[in-house]
Amino acid sequence: MRCLPAADVAGINALMQRKSLIVPGPGDVTGRKLAYTEFGDPANDKVLVCVHGVSRLGRDFDTIADALSGTYRVICPDMAGRGDSDWLALAEDYSYPIYLSDIASLLQHIGAARVDWIGTSMGGLIGMMLAAQAESPIERMIINDIGPVIPMASLQRIGTYLGTDRVFADYAEGEAYLRDVHAPFGPLTDDQWRHLAEHGLKSLDDGSGRMRLHYDPKIAALFQAGSGDDIVLWKIWDKISCPVLVLRGAESDLLMAETAAEMATRGPKARVETLAGIGHAPALMDAAQIAMVRDWLAQS
Repeated sequence: MRCLPAADVAGINALMQRKSLIVPGPGDVTGRKLAYTEFGDPANDKVLVCVHGVSRLGRDFDTIADALSGTYRVICPDMAGRGDSDWLALAEDYSYPIYLSDIASLLQHIGAARVDWIGTSMGGLIGMMLAAQAESPIERMIINDIGPVIPMASLQRIGTYLGTDRVFADYAEGEAYLRDVHAPFGPLTDDQWRHLAEHGLKSLDDGSGRMRLHYDPKIAALFQAGSGDDIVLWKIWDKISCPVLVLRGAESDLLMAETAAEMATRGPKARVETLAGIGHAPALMDAAQIAMVRDWLAQS
């Protein structure tokens, strides 16, 4: 599978704008900031929303958003507690009802009644929950390496590193950590890893050069409070009626092969594509992956 050349990462910025809005609560009468990146023509009524995984942020989608910005107005939020969005006061507020409320505020803010959706991991679950609602705004949805059955062992694995407030001596140490933790993303170029690290790390701003991960460690609470049972969401899946493309890393431990196969036979009867040599989750920075997404959106 061919990776994008470095120029395709380095050249991203022509149609990109960093923006934000104020969303309500929880428990904050003044509201809080929800940051997002926008690609493409702000007047384009074809809107694509891209939502990241639990420990990542909207800038993960820069490459694919740039590639699709000629067709879409692409919106990539930093969900609460990640990237440039405000942290929540209470760990228990990092929950799907809050995420869905924030997305509703975002869609109202950008004036989008109908959208297409790309969701990686947590972003895929948010998309599933939104698509299952009556009169959902989602017209077509791409779910990246997540499904209606989530093995608790996989969530516990993520929880082991998610809640650690790691501090790195310098940027190089932080990038090396991200390369290790996210190795299942698949083969990426040095420039692509650098892009993920530049946005996935944040300076301590104390003059030491030290870096930390660009999210609130409290986001791990949901994983650490697990019941020990697999999460089963078939009731949600079966309510979805829009066209769905499922991307699965062949080595994924979050979206199992049998779950993906069943997703193709019930509910929206998704088209499923399995990507060799990749685990959780495909980075969507590879030219072949982007072409797969573009072609499906054009044809579905």
